Order: sequence, then C-alpha cells, then structure tokens
Amino acid sequence: MTRVALTGTPGTGKTTVSELVAERIDVDVVHLNDAIRDADLFEERDAERDTLVADLDAVEEWLDEHESQAGDGDTLVESHLSHLLGAERVVVLRCHPETLKPRLRERGEAEASVTENAESEALDVILAEAVERHGDSAVWEVDTTEKTPEAVADDVVAAIEGTAEPRVGVVDFIDYL
Repeated sequence: MTRVALTGTPGTGKTTVSELVAERIDVDVVHLNDAIRDADLFEERDAERDTLVADLDAVEEWLDEHESQAGDGDTLVESHLSHLLGAERVVVLRCHPETLKPRLRERGEAEASVTENAESEALDVILAEAVERHGDSAVWEVDTTEKTPEAVADDVVAAIEGTAEPRVGVVDFIDYL
C-alpha cells in the first residue's frame, strides 16, 4: 500500500487529474478538503479568507483509519495540504501564475486570494514544503500550464507506478514576480 500526495496551489488541476488517474489505475482517491469539512477535521474557520484551518493531527488520524478500512490498495490524497501529511510519494502540480489567475477568478475566488495564490506559485511555496518534508527523492514536479489534464494524469500515473524518476526544480515561474 502506497500513499501518494497530489498537491499544488489551488487551480493547478488536482481534482480533475485525480479523477482521471482513478479511471486509469486502481487507486483510492481521497479529496482531502471534502474530508476536512465533512468530518470536522479543522481547528477554526478563517473568516477573512473564507477557509477552514485544518487540524493536521486529526487529518492524519482520519486518513490512517480510512486507509485501514479501504484495504491494501494505493491511496491518492488530493489537496493543497496533502504534502504536509505522511506519504511515500508526492506529486506537485504547478501552473504559471498568469494562467492560474483566470482559473481562480472563474471559480469565484476573491482577488486577494487570487493574488496570494499566484505569488505562492511563483515562489515555489508548496514545492519547497514538499521537498523539505519528504526529500527530493520522493517528489515529482509537473508543470500543468500547457498540458492537457490527460497528459498530466499520465505523469501522475507514472509517479505512482514508479516508471518516472522523481524530479524537482524543473519549473521556474520567478519571471512572474
């Protein structure tokens, strides 16, 4: 049983890609943000950002229990927070901030959130956190900017199945800043 974190800044394609991966290989997809909300795995509500502040210890416990009930298959944990949990592999989806911003606006994100997420993406925030926690030998960075969701799903499947080597530092959006 392998736990794979599928992470990235909001708007990079995690949910869409996770569903495509589940159509191709036998993997239990956990949409972590839904679980946090539905199972009350949060400490507080951040009213300014209109978000929940996850209780990561409670999330880890919930996920361990979920996996023990699900059986011996692989688990794909999809969320911008999944890299903060234990995982054998981490796939970080990336997207150029100029492409990311309209996606977030289409979803109805507040302009402050759009700006914050675009800057976080340019600064490699999630990638840096993933490498710090899991090491670069367990992280796959995938640029979704000009790829179809199907092509990105192919990259994620390759990471899960171990047919692609880990890769970090292959995406650079610093020009955005």
